[in-house]
Formats: sequence, C-alpha cells, structure tokens
Amino acid sequence: MEILIIEDDEKLNNGIRLALKNESYSFSQCRTLKDAREVLRAREVALILLDVNLPDGNGIDFVREVREKCQTPVLLITVNNMELDIVTGLEAGANDYITKPFSLMVLRARVAVWLRQREERMKSRIQIDGFDFDFERMEFYRDGQAVELSKTEQRLLRLLCENRGATLKRSYLIDSVWQGETEFVDEHALTVAVKRLRDKLETDSGNPDYIKTVYGIGYTWAVKN
Repeated sequence: MEILIIEDDEKLNNGIRLALKNESYSFSQCRTLKDAREVLRAREVALILLDVNLPDGNGIDFVREVREKCQTPVLLITVNNMELDIVTGLEAGANDYITKPFSLMVLRARVAVWLRQREERMKSRIQIDGFDFDFERMEFYRDGQAVELSKTEQRLLRLLCENRGATLKRSYLIDSVWQGETEFVDEHALTVAVKRLRDKLETDSGNPDYIKTVYGIGYTWAVKN
C-alpha cells in the first residue's frame, strides 16, 4: 500500500516516513501540491497525509480536488488550535486530522485505523470489465455511469459477482436474497429481479454477456476469457 505524504517541511516529511516505516507500506513524498497532483495522476494511493498550509496552495482546497475523483482517505496535518481549518477540512471531505506537534505513536495508530478500514471497504468493492460495484457505499457504475439498484437487486448482484463462474441454484438465490421471507416469495420474483438487473447492466438484456441463465438450474455471472 502506498502512502502519499504532502508536507513542505522536509525534516517533518522524512520523520513521518520513518515513523510509519513498515514492510507493507511504500511512500511518495511531496513538498508541493504540484508534485502531489503528478503522483495522483500516475497511480492510486492508499492514504494521503496532507499539510494544510503549503507553498503553492491550500490543503483544504486540495481535499476538494481529491474528492471530485476518489474516496482515498485523507488525514490533515494542522497547526494546533486552528479549529477553523479542522472544521473546514472535515466539511471538505477529509477523514481525520492530527495537530502539530503530534505524537508519532498516535500518527501510526491513526494511519493503521484508516488503512484497515480501507482494506475492509475494498473487500466489498468488485471491479469487473467496465463495472465498478461498491456494496458498502451502495454505489454502482457501468462504464462510468451510475446505476440505481434496489436492495433486492444489490443482494442478487453481490451473490452472482462473488461467485462468478459458478452456477447458483434458483432455490439458493431465493433463500439468500429474500432471507426470512421465502414463504412469501416464488420463483417468478427471482425471474423478475434477474430481468431488472439485466436491463440495468447488460448492453443487450435479451442476449446477456454476464448474467447468464443455466437452464433447469439457475444463474451465473459468466467469466469472459
């Protein structure tokens, strides 16, 4: 996992890297927003540590830039007692903050928490071809376009995607999608849910590329070669 450190004080920048040094982490160190933008254009990072006051701009404005493109965790580094910076930064989309001077032990703990949460969130995100499904945030995209799914469609989609390539029996899907409500659900409800999902995700719902019917058994999310 790569951590991006944006701090114009070279000594502090290096100190943060040394304090967080871990075989699981790599680092990009920037002292200006210009350099940070180049890093983010080139690759995705796992977490951003961001000083609020930088020589070529305001860190809070940079948070807004980041939020227009991604949900990478951002931890602000602020001067002690600058309450307005903290509030404005959080409202702009920062996830957390730490005030100077700060304990490196506390910094390590904060970073570990946010990286752990990111890992948990990534487990609920599935990217397949042009699809991007984030089941925790309930955000679903096809070729960059948002798709609105009902709770039933979300549960059905998750089962299919997490078991892609496998055939899931109709009875299993009904039990899993309509948990505790199966006595009020018949197979027609599953057929309708599959059709609606195809209509929203497939280019040609009548000849689907992904959500395939396995006749006499159930459905599968086809794995394309």
